[in-house]
Parts: sequence; structure tokens; C-alpha cells
Amino acid sequence: MQRVRLKKTTHWGRLLALMFCAAALLSVASSAFAQGDDSSATRKSAAELLNRIHGAAQQQNYEGTFVYQRGTTVQSSRITHSAARSDGEFESLESLDGKLRKMLRHDDDMYTFVPKRHLVVVEKRQNKDSFPSLLTTSNEQVMTVYEPKMLGPDRVAGIDSQVIELDPKDAWRFAYKLWADSKTGLLLRAQTLGPDGQVLEQLSFSQVQIGGPVDRAAIANGIKSLAGWTIVCPPVQPVDMEAQGWKIAPAIPGFREIRELRRPMASSEEGQPPISVDHAVFSDGLATISIFVEPVEKNSRKEGAGNSGATHLLVKRRGDFWITLLGEVPQAALQQFASAIEYNPSK
Repeated sequence: MQRVRLKKTTHWGRLLALMFCAAALLSVASSAFAQGDDSSATRKSAAELLNRIHGAAQQQNYEGTFVYQRGTTVQSSRITHSAARSDGEFESLESLDGKLRKMLRHDDDMYTFVPKRHLVVVEKRQNKDSFPSLLTTSNEQVMTVYEPKMLGPDRVAGIDSQVIELDPKDAWRFAYKLWADSKTGLLLRAQTLGPDGQVLEQLSFSQVQIGGPVDRAAIANGIKSLAGWTIVCPPVQPVDMEAQGWKIAPAIPGFREIRELRRPMASSEEGQPPISVDHAVFSDGLATISIFVEPVEKNSRKEGAGNSGATHLLVKRRGDFWITLLGEVPQAALQQFASAIEYNPSK
């Protein structure tokens, strides 16, 4: 009897063990499915918020003061933006610190005023991601290389906001933390974060009014009233760098080329004419990397690297050319880009 009872006890023990394992497996599976659901919901919420941020910068009326901080550098600017279906966007951006500068814009036509020289530079807008704008590409591209975290509500400049953090999935880029107006989606604060979570750069409204009437007539009149100003129109034109012999194919996921331009840049030697520089821009939707190519014979410089806040710089010589890489990315990303640049001049 003792032996039989032992077998029954052993059988019952195994049954309990199997039931426990099955319950544990079901619990793990349920948890995994729940995490999958949570992850999917988070990505959907993040994508919707990024779209709202992108749209609000172009479609909302707003005016206020924002502060740019990078290391010991602190700069304040005043921005006024008006949008209407009838005649597009009007914007005014004025520096409040240091040398007085003012930019007026109607859609993509930009007028930068330099009062000290009584000069106005007229050109087409190339960068459409300046604060409080954000994305240079679709949010789908952003989500391939950044993992979103919805961090809940907060307040910026007295306005209720929704906070999102975008953490990089690799070491080629920095993290971003964004505060958006809960009602309109307008970006109120943007931080670039280092690997340890330290704030490398920050742009933040200290005061802002969203919605309501904006004096767009003052901006339009400022654009029209150019009598007495020296007008300069830099000859910026598209260029095919591959046709010039350049091939740039970095093995970094997410970054795509968004434009190639040829632009004049001032010579480092006084009295010399501007230097023609080819300029390629890559973006992963948030971070951008610029690559400048210029002839060695017209510019004297040295190879080297440096950084200020989130912005890193790398200068390399490749034969008869200087290659300058500049971007809001870790230095390793610039090194990777530089190593992927090839030059094969056409014969």
C-alpha cells in the first residue's frame, strides 16, 4: 500500500507541476501579447503626435519668445507666424540677443535683414525643420530608428503639454524629448539628450500665444519695403554630386539624402571672391548631417574634429578637396559617413 500511495503521490505531483508550468507559460504569453499591444498603441500615439507637431508649426497662428541653449550659449528670439489658406504662411523671426537680425518669410521666400550693413539677403527656404517645426521626413521613417515613449502631461510657458521621448535604436544618433501643446500640437520645447540623459541642446518657448489674430500685414509690408536696402540674391542651385564623381553611401540605417545644392561661401582670404561649395544633406527625420565639398586650392584649413553641444564637426582632406561634415549626431556617425565617401573623377 505504501508503494502504491507513493506512485499516486508522484503522479499527482507531476500533474501539479505541469499545470503550474502551463499557467506560467500562459502568463508569459499574455504578458508578451499585452506588451505588443502596448507597444503598438504607443507607436500609434507617437506617430499621431509627431504629425500634429509637424502640422501645427505650419497651420497655426502663434507668436512668442523662445530660448536656444547649448552649453554656455543662450540666445533668445521672437517669432510671429500666421497661416491662411488664401495666401499661405507669413513669418517673422527676430534675434533678441547680440547682433540685430531679422528674417521675414512668405511661404518659401526668405528675406534676412542685416541692419548694421543695411543689407537684405533674398533666397529660397531650404530647411523646413527649424523650431517649432520638426520633421524633415515622414514619421514612419522616424519610427524605424527611434523608439517612442509617451511620458504623460506637463506644462511649458503656462501651457498644458504632452511629452514624448524618442530614444535611438542604435549609437548613431541622440535621443529627443519633446513637449507639444495638448490642444494644437504646437511644439513648445525640444531637448536633444546625450547617452546618459544629459541635455545637450534645448529650444523652448518662454512665452507664447497660440491662435487668435496675428499682424500678417506688418510682415507683408516689411517684405515689400526694401527701398534703400542693398539686396543680395545668393546663386544657390541644384547639383548632381554623383555626376561630379562623388559617391556617398554610409552604412547607417535611417539616413536618407534630402537635397544637393551648390552654393557660394565667403573665402577665408580677404578680397577674394566667394568659393563654390557643393552641399549634400542627409536626415533621419530628426537629426541632419551636412556634407560640404570644396577645392583645397581655394581654402586653407586643417583636418580635425570638434563639437558644441549636440553638434559635431569633422574636417577631412580627400585628394584636392576638403570635406566638412556637420551634424547633430555623435562623432562616430560623422566618421562613418566620411569613410563611405568615394571620389572617382570622370575622365
